[in-house]
Amino acid sequence: MNLKVYTTDVLIIGGGTAGCAAAIRLKESGLRVIIAEKANIIRSGCLASGVNALNAYISKGHTPQDYVDYAMNDADGVAREDLLLSISRRFNHVTRELEEAGLPILKDRLGHYATRGWRNIKINGENIKPILAKQVEECPLVEVINHVNITDFIIRDNRVYGAVGFMVDTREAVEIYAEATLIATGGAAGMYRPNNPGFSRHKMWYPPFNTGAGLAMGIRAGAEMTTFEMRFVALRCKDTIAPTGTIASGVGSPQLNAKGEEYQRKYGNTTSERVYAFVAENMKGNGPCYLKTEGISQETDDDLIKAYLNMAPQQTLKWMSGKFPSEENVEIEGSEPYVVGGHTGSGYWVKEDRSTTIKALYAAGDIAGGAPQKYVTGALAEGEIAAEGILQFMKDNTKNRMPHPKNFDEDVAEIVKQYDRFFDNDGIGYSTDDLEETMQKIMDQYAGGISTYYRFNEAGLELADKKIQVVMRLSDTLKAKDDYDLMKIYELRERLIVCRVLIAHLKARKETRWPVFNSNSDHPEKSEKYRNVFVNSVYKDGEIKIKYRKIRKDKEPVAQAVQ
Repeated sequence: MNLKVYTTDVLIIGGGTAGCAAAIRLKESGLRVIIAEKANIIRSGCLASGVNALNAYISKGHTPQDYVDYAMNDADGVAREDLLLSISRRFNHVTRELEEAGLPILKDRLGHYATRGWRNIKINGENIKPILAKQVEECPLVEVINHVNITDFIIRDNRVYGAVGFMVDTREAVEIYAEATLIATGGAAGMYRPNNPGFSRHKMWYPPFNTGAGLAMGIRAGAEMTTFEMRFVALRCKDTIAPTGTIASGVGSPQLNAKGEEYQRKYGNTTSERVYAFVAENMKGNGPCYLKTEGISQETDDDLIKAYLNMAPQQTLKWMSGKFPSEENVEIEGSEPYVVGGHTGSGYWVKEDRSTTIKALYAAGDIAGGAPQKYVTGALAEGEIAAEGILQFMKDNTKNRMPHPKNFDEDVAEIVKQYDRFFDNDGIGYSTDDLEETMQKIMDQYAGGISTYYRFNEAGLELADKKIQVVMRLSDTLKAKDDYDLMKIYELRERLIVCRVLIAHLKARKETRWPVFNSNSDHPEKSEKYRNVFVNSVYKDGEIKIKYRKIRKDKEPVAQAVQ
């Protein structure tokens, strides 16, 4: 491969919500910034198709601490109050900035933001990502490199000096050197077998392009990870996998089973309990289940049709070609599990400035752990916080500059050699799709997927880990015909290593703290032993070492073994 070299002050890997926010915050700093984006920044990341609400906002009569309390309760206490408070203080600030940039926010008759509950506001967000991309484009010292798949950090002595990747549309490798690096690539989808088979298997709730790349890079580099066992399973509209919150919260529709019974109140009202309610009713033979919409007004029908056009147009098309929600209740289903720090607490272990356990490396958005329920505004806030952390780091390290890039020639050459190796393989054996489906089957059957009602046990997890390691070895034999093939191979390999860490975390929390998210059949109840404990891990030499951290409210949680 041809090799192209860049140098900059700050490297942002991932041009999604958090990455854009960080670049915009650095606009006046005088620092050079490169954003490395796998797709095209105009329509990349979780906001690619739009969104119809900002789910984290502090409405009149409430405080940032109220939001912290809500998120802590939803996570059953396993979350970082310091991280949650730092983002909740900025929710309204980043919302105002979005509106000033051109985001249409719906208003009530008095001219106030139209709320959907006390912490959500309604928007017309089909163009929210182009709005952010335009703001980035207007930053004079920010360069965006689209269609570059970053695979490895340039790292030495537990300090990151940049990253290496390859272009997905030209036969070219890229090395980017930077004084500080922000990883903002999002969470991991596609590890489990999804609802829809075959050609449609990538029709899922979380973007199928978010393959855990940034998590895999950090895992291989030895960064400390947290709370992977708090998986996220989304309650979604059947077949389209469209969000249900717009109906449940916006319309106030209860869940119904096939007998027409409202059942959710029996199970609780946290995020995981709402999904568990659906699962439990199906396990009892009371499915299929629905959101009650039959009989709503024509005006509400119209509002729902417009709302879903802002984020999930396939649901609107389904209604337009069949029956409207006022005519027929909306059938629901659970998605496959994901690792996503914007909804749960999984991701990099970070300090309040969003620095990771590797020097000069910061994390923000869905890839940063410890602060669940951050959503869009939380990702924006976290991008800003990480940018400010980087500014302070640069100020504190003016005399400790990066070595000359030539010092890393051998390291980079070894990474690029791996790219070339996949082009040189003979291609006899398996395809990337074959191994992807194998991985998904293993995770589904042995690590708590849809087919087992999200339940797992230790024996199954042991078997899952062994089988995933076999698939990892088989992935070494894959052949890339072109750069796009190479990207698919790396996406598979990223998911596989995230699978291994997830399995280790599921084994390590020997309780069921969040039904469905971690339904442990060997330990079906909560355990006092794990009530105030983070399950963290560090990967080294192919082994995953579990590290427990006790939650302490007076300061950042510290490492402490669970007896």
